[in-house]
Amino acid sequence: MASTDNVIHGAKLDKDLTLRADVVIIGTGAGGGTAAEILSAAGLKVVMLEEGGYYQAADFRMQEADAYPNLYYEVGARKTKDKSISILQGRAVGGSTTINWTSCFRTPTETFAYWTNTFGAKGYNDADMAPWFTNMEKRLNIEPWPIRNPNNDVLHRGAKKLGWVVEAIPRNVKACRNLGYCSMGCPVDAKQSMLVTTIPAALANGATLVPQARAQTLEIKGDRVVAVNAIALKQNSVDATGKKIRIEAPHVVAAGGAINTPGLLLRSEAPDPYDRIGKRTFLHVTNVSTAIMPEKIEPFYGAPQSAYSNQFLFRDGVTGRLGYKLEVPPLHPILTAVSALWFGKEHADVMAQLPHMNALIALMRDGFHEDSPGGTVSLLSDGSPVLDYPLTNYLWDGVRHAYSSMAEIQFAAGASRVVPVHMDARPDGYATLAETKKAIANLSLKALRTQLFSAHVMGGCGMGADPKNSVVDSTGKHHQLANLWVFDGSLFPTSLGTNPSLTIYAIAARLATRLAEVAGGKIKSTT
Repeated sequence: MASTDNVIHGAKLDKDLTLRADVVIIGTGAGGGTAAEILSAAGLKVVMLEEGGYYQAADFRMQEADAYPNLYYEVGARKTKDKSISILQGRAVGGSTTINWTSCFRTPTETFAYWTNTFGAKGYNDADMAPWFTNMEKRLNIEPWPIRNPNNDVLHRGAKKLGWVVEAIPRNVKACRNLGYCSMGCPVDAKQSMLVTTIPAALANGATLVPQARAQTLEIKGDRVVAVNAIALKQNSVDATGKKIRIEAPHVVAAGGAINTPGLLLRSEAPDPYDRIGKRTFLHVTNVSTAIMPEKIEPFYGAPQSAYSNQFLFRDGVTGRLGYKLEVPPLHPILTAVSALWFGKEHADVMAQLPHMNALIALMRDGFHEDSPGGTVSLLSDGSPVLDYPLTNYLWDGVRHAYSSMAEIQFAAGASRVVPVHMDARPDGYATLAETKKAIANLSLKALRTQLFSAHVMGGCGMGADPKNSVVDSTGKHHQLANLWVFDGSLFPTSLGTNPSLTIYAIAARLATRLAEVAGGKIKSTT
């Protein structure tokens, strides 16, 4: 653990605060944390702003009732504007890397090619990005995880029996105890999140961290950002204390995530001549299929994710029908209880089967077709950002197909009953694949009747060569502002088709290294 001498807690401020730096970074997640280490190692004076609190391993008690209010936006219940999709996003030092499930994948080759051919993104292909992926894989100890808990083994053996593609998931862990509570913060510092890797390294390099500080606006003069204006927050990282924070720096990095970064730019009235800020914001919209297995699964223990299948990721090519990635989520009691759609005795009966329950999820690869334009981030009356995400027939086609393929895997693995998580499905599920597929074919796929989730928010400040269809260029620099950079998932022109953390690590490392040179720093290795 790094020294906390240069950590200034917003909740403890007794007066307004003004700081000066070479670079101010807004957000300490995958993008901000990676950039902070590289920029500070280059000898630049870095200030990191973080809306959430600064927690350590001793604070992580593996209790959902503590984790959701402390570590997640909106107590883990952030939703799209019409409440149809639940969004899990981290709000703490380390961002979502502190509470994610540790799955790390390189960007699909097809995604990079689409960005290059459609948006003119430069330097985004397997060859150019390989060194950055390799560096971050070494830095964060990312390797395939060989141990499957029973929950993940359902996906593995079901896909194997069907002859479908299935592989082990690489995870960013070191000396992992296989506890299964990654989403509540790692209590043994095994997860190689920004909280225990790049943030302590940046602090050791002399960077300053200001947690419990919400960036409100960028102060813009001409074509430059001259300061970041923030407010100090109470211990709950929600309510303002009344104290103001101002950071002046010649370079500003926005890395607050793909809802908060567009929201910040909109509040700041950043130049937007082509109305692109907040547009083409993408989710891996995710539906769920549960199964009751004859054996005990205990889906709350063991590595949350260790097996995946790309069998249907490009089921009709890159731009054809919507494809999806198949994975397994952990099922902790509170999360399962609030996600179950039934009431009274039916709900109690479902929860009683939790020890024998498996779940599969399908992550929709949105953004590669004219009928998948994504959503839009806008501001509510209090200035907070919200994502409106229309659910199109194109997307529903992928959801229905995914319900069917998940049921196939679960029955192939020996499920006694399968339950598509949908309000019109039977709470006790279906006993055969034929019966399940018939039910799936008749499901009314509509918002608020179909249980949908996402933990991956991307886009909203998409990169590209043409300012008419992008917000930043291929280096992450804002098209109209000379010293504003975006180093998070909001610069993706589409969704990825895979878990985004490693892509953000690698892109942020590449872009931050270039920014260090622009800002006059001396580049040092971070490996």
